[in-house]
Amino acid sequence: MSQVLLQAGTKLLNALGRHSDLIMKAYINGSVKERDHSSKVLEQLVQLGVLWRPEAQSELRLKSAVRTLLEGSLQDERNRTINANVGASLASLKTLTEHYKEALHYNKFNEAAAHMSDLTEHVYQLSETLSNSVRVMFSRINNEFGYVSSVDAKIRENELAQQQVTDLLAQLECFRFDELSEIAGSNRELRHLLVVSLQQRFSKAAQELSVVQARLLDLLGRFREFQGRTRLLKGFLLHMEQQPDFAPGNYANLTNVPVLFNHSAATISYASADVNNVEHECDYQNMVATLTHIHKKRGTQDDGKPADIDVTEQATLSLEKEPLQKAVEAYFCDVIDSGQAKTALDYYAELDLEFDPEVWLYQVIGGYQALDDEEKQFFALEPHGMNDKIYTGNFYISDITLGLR
Repeated sequence: MSQVLLQAGTKLLNALGRHSDLIMKAYINGSVKERDHSSKVLEQLVQLGVLWRPEAQSELRLKSAVRTLLEGSLQDERNRTINANVGASLASLKTLTEHYKEALHYNKFNEAAAHMSDLTEHVYQLSETLSNSVRVMFSRINNEFGYVSSVDAKIRENELAQQQVTDLLAQLECFRFDELSEIAGSNRELRHLLVVSLQQRFSKAAQELSVVQARLLDLLGRFREFQGRTRLLKGFLLHMEQQPDFAPGNYANLTNVPVLFNHSAATISYASADVNNVEHECDYQNMVATLTHIHKKRGTQDDGKPADIDVTEQATLSLEKEPLQKAVEAYFCDVIDSGQAKTALDYYAELDLEFDPEVWLYQVIGGYQALDDEEKQFFALEPHGMNDKIYTGNFYISDITLGLR
């Protein structure tokens, strides 16, 4: 493991030495001019963690770790004002924003460009700080705190990580996007930096921290379970050391079973019939023979006397058609006899029928639909009405004309 770290560190330091001019220009200017350098070199520095691209369309910038190293070594007080604390960083952002707006107001474009460069660096620095914090948390969780050996140490590291997550969430509460939006005003660049970029990073960090909290609680439960089992095992080993002649008794034969071995009630074992056992064949036959008695009705007494059967003539059941149906058939017959088409309401008025007109129209339509296909071919049914003025597909029938084809 140490050999791998040694090789990785040597490779990183060699890259810093070979490309020191590129790194210092990025530190002073805030970003890298990609057209002045080889894409292969830039890709190598990105893979080594020296440079990073905050967004797909943004320029390459120095990682916070490299910038912090240069700030501490060069004692650059201007750039060392960047603080990992979110509250202090937001205060710096607001101050730089006011400087930038003031410079634009007085047409000092060079100063405004310098303030915008510092402001951009501060925003990306804050975004990278949040990303690195979450990444470190996930790295420690995925490793399950493998850098400590004992379970108690893992629990302490877990509690420390939970406290750090709580602190990060408390720092995220410092974001007031309504205030930042008011400060940015209608300036497009300021709104992109202070509202869009920070809000995206804020939402992603909050979601990832909630996942971190859930996994930390899950890990803490597992560690405490391991701790309980370890204590139980250590207690048993200590008991065996103090009483080497101890032997577990036959607890099944005891009248009062210890609580430790008496957590669940006794259960009846599952049983099933063995139909292949010849000795039980007679019993099976008797059981099957008794099953026929379930078909007898309960509550009846069989006195052995034959029952009398009534053979008298039954009343004749006649099915008479309703008056409405008879009237519809008469309407169809009238059309056949006259050979002329006639509307249903005209026939209704001629005979002065007592039915409801709407029911009469429904019955005429139903009578036509009840005919066989061969019989339908002799009649032509044409509805009269109008479409609904609001809802399409609704047709209101006001009358029906029935004729012969």
